[in-house]
Amino acid sequence: MHEYRTHTCGALRLGDAGIEARLSGWVHRKRDHGQLLFIDLRDHYGVTQCVIDVSSPLFAAADALRLESVVTVTGKIVARSADTVNPNLPTGEVELVIAELHVQSTAEPLPLPVNSDADYPEDIRLAYRFLDLRRERVHANIVLRSRVIASIRRRMIEQGFTEFQTPILTADSPEGARPYYVPSRLHPGQFYALPQAPQQFKQLLMVAGFDRYFQIAPCFRDEASRADRAPGEFYQLDFEMSFVTQDDVFAAIEPVLHGVFEEFANGRAVSQAPFRRIPFAQSLLRYATDKPDLRNPIAIHDATETFRGSGFRIFAGMIDSDPNVRVRAIPAPGGGNRAFCDRMNSWAQGEGQPGLGYIFFRDGEGAGPVARNLGPERTEALRVELGLNDGDAVFFVAGVPSAFLPFASAARLRIGNELGLGAQDRFEFCWITDFPMYELNEETGKIEFSHNPFSMPQGGLEALETQEPLSINAFQYDIVCNGTELSSGAIRNHRPDIMYKAFAIAGYTKDEVEARFGGMLNAFKYGAPPHGGSAPGIDRIVMLLADEPNLREVVAFPMNQQAQDLLMQAPAPIPAERLKELHIRLDLPPARAPRSQE
Repeated sequence: MHEYRTHTCGALRLGDAGIEARLSGWVHRKRDHGQLLFIDLRDHYGVTQCVIDVSSPLFAAADALRLESVVTVTGKIVARSADTVNPNLPTGEVELVIAELHVQSTAEPLPLPVNSDADYPEDIRLAYRFLDLRRERVHANIVLRSRVIASIRRRMIEQGFTEFQTPILTADSPEGARPYYVPSRLHPGQFYALPQAPQQFKQLLMVAGFDRYFQIAPCFRDEASRADRAPGEFYQLDFEMSFVTQDDVFAAIEPVLHGVFEEFANGRAVSQAPFRRIPFAQSLLRYATDKPDLRNPIAIHDATETFRGSGFRIFAGMIDSDPNVRVRAIPAPGGGNRAFCDRMNSWAQGEGQPGLGYIFFRDGEGAGPVARNLGPERTEALRVELGLNDGDAVFFVAGVPSAFLPFASAARLRIGNELGLGAQDRFEFCWITDFPMYELNEETGKIEFSHNPFSMPQGGLEALETQEPLSINAFQYDIVCNGTELSSGAIRNHRPDIMYKAFAIAGYTKDEVEARFGGMLNAFKYGAPPHGGSAPGIDRIVMLLADEPNLREVVAFPMNQQAQDLLMQAPAPIPAERLKELHIRLDLPPARAPRSQE
């Protein structure tokens, strides 16, 4: 018999009754029934109930076991009586009668419970992450993550992609966030950067002729934490393709995403390919965001002309005074009663807004202050345009769109959730396309890249030379699922002449472009294929599949919101002699200066 186990704690079934078995694992629970002591033994694979009688010479040792101690037990497998079968456990029809007991490791009193998934303070969970990972839900999430990555890798290879690894120690690149820098001991005063993404390397692989590349890529960004963004590091399915159009990129990755989500959806519906495509401008109009949750069927409409010159003087005055003002109407099917409308108005005020104007429809006409001032003719025209009926309502947001879009998006989601519109147990994918190539920095008045500076402008060099910059769209796209952006991507700018012009519009001189992006630019001068790709976030994919609200629940060893690793105590000071080797002198605020380095 094996020294530690003949079976795992998830393997035994009724057909094993009568055999001798040996199990090893952690003491998950203990239940003292007087004459009998029950011990639930847990390992990676499951839980098996073990039992020992009070008459056994081992009873005292078993009774003294602390939870989470590691033990090896040997004994006969017996069938449970019908009234004691646990249908919630795969091993629930049998139990092991303990004849031998060996304690492999004794656990000290626990800083957090392992046999419960109840909420616990995050700082304790992260400081004792090795214990937190033993808990059923978190443990299952990490296993799910591994299975998702294996599925993605298999599906990418089936799609003709080849896996490559790109450097971790590299040069800085403009990815929109702060990089992490690594000092060079051999080159005093010089630094490597950890890659925010393998962007330039994967494009260089296309120039090198590898055609279809992918990797499960680690990326590093020194940015603030959010529920859907981990500080420090994250992983993405990074891929790139040669000789492709935007349609080719979509056709390659949609089967992968649909297949992975369908595989792990646990009965939840998944959008069929091809995924819906929504131009960026249309997404902002209809959903007030470029990350729409399409499980919510509400579509926002522009109602500016309905209110222009109307008797509703608040909106009419705003429209007359500023040509950038717009009025957006948010339909609320089934929300046509004053109680619901007043509740939404109160919610808006709680969000820091002055309120949320509304009309609700009953007895064939609109009701409420907005309807009275707007007048029956305009109110009826609006009702017809929005396809509303008695028992429905419509809410209004007015102002400059760039200012009110976040609130309008939140209002759309709130209305949909309050009214129970749309099925939540599904994954709704869409592509957001046709992003603007440039945007105006309102503080400086300068033209800047709006998304990815390496994207191909729609219309190529001719568009850059003949069109007003803010009117140029790029071959840029995002993949969105249930309101979560999984990735951004683009058809790349592979021509030096177009790149010089694109950067010149954004205020870069030719010398600056060559200094910052010389490696890739030089490569493009020796024959670069048209190419494009994207990089869906692994952490976000698993977060959605696990139905978790926070990325930290699907990452084995995450940092906290302050980008600290509480388990390994990082970041931490380093010895003075290491700083000297690296030719670094610290210049810290006095209150934060480590004592040994003052």
